[in-house]
Amino acid sequence: MLGNQSLVIRINLPTLPPWPALMSWFVWALLFVGLPMAVAAWESRQRPVDAPQRFAAVVAARAKRPSTPPPPVEPVQVYALERDQAVTLNAAIPFSRDPNPAARPFLFSGTQTDLARATDCLAAAEIFEAGDDAVGEQAVAQVVLNRVRHPAFPKTVCGVVFQGQERSTGCQFTFSCDGALALTPGQAAWARAQEIARGALAGKVYKPVGHATHYHTDWVVPYWSSSLDKITAVGTHLFFRWRGWWGTPPAFRKSGETGEPVIARIARFSSAHQGGVETPPLAGPPLLVAEAAATLAAKPQQAIGADAIGKVMAGVRLIAIAPGGRSFMVELPRGGAPDIWPALAETYCAGRAECRIMAWRAGTAPDSMAMSDAQLEAMSFAYIHNAGSGLRRVLWNCSQTPRNVKGECMRQRNPTMAPPAVTDTGLSGIRRKERFETVKIVPVTPPVTTTK
Repeated sequence: MLGNQSLVIRINLPTLPPWPALMSWFVWALLFVGLPMAVAAWESRQRPVDAPQRFAAVVAARAKRPSTPPPPVEPVQVYALERDQAVTLNAAIPFSRDPNPAARPFLFSGTQTDLARATDCLAAAEIFEAGDDAVGEQAVAQVVLNRVRHPAFPKTVCGVVFQGQERSTGCQFTFSCDGALALTPGQAAWARAQEIARGALAGKVYKPVGHATHYHTDWVVPYWSSSLDKITAVGTHLFFRWRGWWGTPPAFRKSGETGEPVIARIARFSSAHQGGVETPPLAGPPLLVAEAAATLAAKPQQAIGADAIGKVMAGVRLIAIAPGGRSFMVELPRGGAPDIWPALAETYCAGRAECRIMAWRAGTAPDSMAMSDAQLEAMSFAYIHNAGSGLRRVLWNCSQTPRNVKGECMRQRNPTMAPPAVTDTGLSGIRRKERFETVKIVPVTPPVTTTK
């Protein structure tokens, strides 16, 4: 018996760790146990049977050169759209999500003569296509060199730049067939373009355009744009490459050829292309670079109103102005050099989205915009541009001023013959039947008889 003594029993329970410690142990358990289990479950999941095959097929298709020939090089043709319509349509076309790797450095191999010719052909493409703009010129140079490496295009720099120059609608770079080469680059701008060309031919790469082989301004829509991948934009120009294997880096492995051809049309401002070519001397001061219509339209506009009619502006006499101030008739001075006529656009067309100049030699100009066929046929020179469509034409009357390039000649009108005179058939009351003629027949009144 314990008597009056009380019994006290002590039970020592384990001390529980605080709440943060419990959470820490839980996290560590997930890391060391739960994560491996989740990875194992993911690796053992059921996959679609054909997924690896599809992926392998895509990779193989892009890595293997197709047996078909390279895509055809289409002439430059655009849809007839207003500027706003073209801009909207171009904006709706998404950029490609595929990688856009930079092109490999292009290292020109050839003689010093070939290098000098290639440099000036590339510089001509830069300055006539992009104007005196360093970024735009680099982009143009990269596209030219991409084409030199691609089997769809000629194998020389000059061959690529002047491809299709003999056709007014078939040239690949429009400046080579739209009369723009009638103008001469300024010396400073030409030197800058040459420097950019030398850098590109020595391995400098303009990375943003990747392997682009085509480009256009965003206010026109060429027929080929829907069949190529849009990859980037530089200013207002959009750049494209071919889809499929022909637009991938392995397609650009063609080596260039030596033997750059002489391009007589740029011999006036390129000493490298004067060998064996009789170069006509320039009359007057060097002209400004042939600018795109949009560039010229963006310049300040010179006020030319009715009070200027009859006065001499830019060396020519202003005869008439069409309503709206977009067309000008001028009389050329006697003895003026035809090669400097395109410079008239700097005065009359600067600041105008649409502009036309019609020029006649002294003594042959009409007095007003109302012209006869003979007066129209006697026109000596014409300039036209439309900044909305990118159209730009510089044309001479080649019956008066022969040109080496047919694309610089006005289209001659077919002479119209007067309809043959209607001769009397000798039959009273009978007329020749003419198209859409309405003949009114009047009933014959019977003779009145009188009785005696």
